[in-house]
Parts: sequence; C-alpha cells; structure tokens
Amino acid sequence: MDNTVIDTVPEGFELLPRGLGFTDALQPCYRRVRGEAVSFGLLVEPHHGNSMGICHGGVLMALADMTAASGVNLAKGVLAGSPTVNLSLDFIAAARHGEWLQADAEQVSVKRRFGFCSGAIYNSRGIVARFNGTFYFPDHDGMWKDGHGKDSVLSALRGQAPAASAPK
Repeated sequence: MDNTVIDTVPEGFELLPRGLGFTDALQPCYRRVRGEAVSFGLLVEPHHGNSMGICHGGVLMALADMTAASGVNLAKGVLAGSPTVNLSLDFIAAARHGEWLQADAEQVSVKRRFGFCSGAIYNSRGIVARFNGTFYFPDHDGMWKDGHGKDSVLSALRGQAPAASAPK
C-alpha cells in the first residue's frame, strides 16, 4: 500500500529565495503574508524525512521557528532579525511524503523587548504539531560577517538584489 499523498502548494504562497542560510535545507519552502497573518509551508520531500519514512521533527521545528519569528517580526513592523529565546513544539501526528504542511502564526503578542507567538502546523488531515515561541528584539543590527548583513537578507526576502557592500 502506498501512503504517499500528493498535495499542491496553495494559492498565495511564494517560494522563499535561496541564500537565506539554514532555510535552504528546507527548500522548496514557501511563505504567504496576508495583512497581519503569516504562514510558511512545504511539500514533504524525501530529504525532509527520517528513518521511519515520515517528516523529520527537525523540519517541523524549523518550520515552527520561522513562522513564529516572522509572526512577531510582522507584528513589530520588521521583516526579519529576532533571535529565538525559547521554542516548544508538541508533535501530534505524522506528516508523509507528498503532503503539504502549512505552519500558521495564530496568536501574537509584542512587548518592548520580546515577542510571543503560538500557532500550529497542519496537513490535509488536520493538525500535525502545535508550537509556542518567545523572541528577543535586540537593540542592535546583529553580528554579520563577510559583507553579508541584515540589509542583504532583507533584500532577499523582498525579492530584490542586495546593495553592494563597501570593501573592507
């Protein structure tokens, strides 16, 4: 019996650009922003799987982290750049090869230095996992190396070519 479910990418989702660091390991990975709501998703492919033939928990954690961080950043009015302080995830059901997984930021609260987000990851059969995250809003632009700075990451997320960096 073949347990593969073939789903498709829902309307409104855009492929994340490559070159954003760790998220390249999840590719193809998609994002949708509608007003104040943010969602990420992916079609489970073989490289997302574990030895049991289901989506690896690390993939679900990464998807939850990206979604929750983006939820608080969007609520704060910034595109990216808030480090994770805490992330918890309850694994509820398995996700199989070929299934569309969608992570939704559902409740977001922003304070002066911290953002909080809870949400869930769904497939066509229901909830796969639920998550809660806490994120820090630093008072600096972070530490960047090799001329790759916050501006180049933000440009990539906006779909723009990054500005040339000055020689060091």
